[in-house]
Amino acid sequence: MDIVTNVEDLRKLSRKKLPKSLFDYMDGGSYNEKTLTENSSDFGELYFKQRVMVNVSQKNLGRSLMGRDYALPFGIAPTGLAGLYYPDGEIVALKAAADWNIPYTLSTVSICSMEQLAESNPYPYWFQLYIMKDRGFTEMLVQRAQAAKCSALVLTVDLPTSGQRHKDLKNGLSVPLRMTAANVLNTLGKPGWLFQMSRTRNRSFGNLKEILSQPNGNMTGLAEWCASQYDDSIDWRDVEWIRRLWKGKLIIKGVLTPEDARKAIDSGCDAIVVSNHGGRQLDGVRSTISSLNRIARAVDKQVEVILDGGIRSGQDVIKSLAMGADFCLVGRPYLYGLACGGRAGLDKLFTILKNEMETSMTLMGLKDVNDIDMQCLDNPLRFAENP
Repeated sequence: MDIVTNVEDLRKLSRKKLPKSLFDYMDGGSYNEKTLTENSSDFGELYFKQRVMVNVSQKNLGRSLMGRDYALPFGIAPTGLAGLYYPDGEIVALKAAADWNIPYTLSTVSICSMEQLAESNPYPYWFQLYIMKDRGFTEMLVQRAQAAKCSALVLTVDLPTSGQRHKDLKNGLSVPLRMTAANVLNTLGKPGWLFQMSRTRNRSFGNLKEILSQPNGNMTGLAEWCASQYDDSIDWRDVEWIRRLWKGKLIIKGVLTPEDARKAIDSGCDAIVVSNHGGRQLDGVRSTISSLNRIARAVDKQVEVILDGGIRSGQDVIKSLAMGADFCLVGRPYLYGLACGGRAGLDKLFTILKNEMETSMTLMGLKDVNDIDMQCLDNPLRFAENP
């Protein structure tokens, strides 16, 4: 890992290690990938304000969120299939998050189940949930998350249908995985990955075990079931239903407008995640960083605001906090690090982000992440129009 100095290095290394279809699934976006691209590039539109001759020898990067203190102002976003990028990837990531004292979010479509994570480590984690057409199964997932003592439920609300991702269609890749002849050949060209995955029995969808146990519960049947669960009839009454079911902190993920932020607050959430699903759903919507400030001002500290999407450096974390985020989540960088070397890759990622934050704060004359605001930017009005 000595040659790795930034997140892009991790990305390039993960591309070499993974089968093409898996890398494209992790790295790609929907349609023309405009939103995916701008999620990252729009951070470059914001400029820091350099300050000199300030004593910043004692720095604090810790931040609190929903009543809990964390060592860093970012956590791990929910990402599907993490356990296919590295054996037992979700369990490995939870242990890393616990040791670094940052939040970890388990996806509904994870490889390791929520029960396996709870058994592997007592560290409280968040569980990400979709509202499925099968409301009974949705409710059962909520109950399982409650039993697993998840500290928060992250309700993803921007998936009433799936965005079209050209790379996945061309690769013949779907969730669940459907291996074509081309995918098999490509996979055989990655013997290191094959050897790693041979070390674990966790290669399916742990949170969907009830579906897999049914008479037609093979991967084809599971694929058909998943495709049938998109529900374009969902509305805010369904969010209120989840609020009544869930007895802990509720986070609404997938908010991109002040109007929806206000409705999320009315539904009883504790925090919102400004997110466009990593540019994997509606291509052509605004980037998360360009949407953040107007949402933060509309929320006006009634709930906490988390930014997810496009972060590729510690500097991006600082810019997010400056534009009104209380916290950040990283998704693809987490998968890059995981794919590169499991725990060692995650430690490398977190070290990179932490060091980039510390160096930038030093040059900006900042001692404490809790002091970061719009005054730390040279052009704070770039993405700060009225909500």
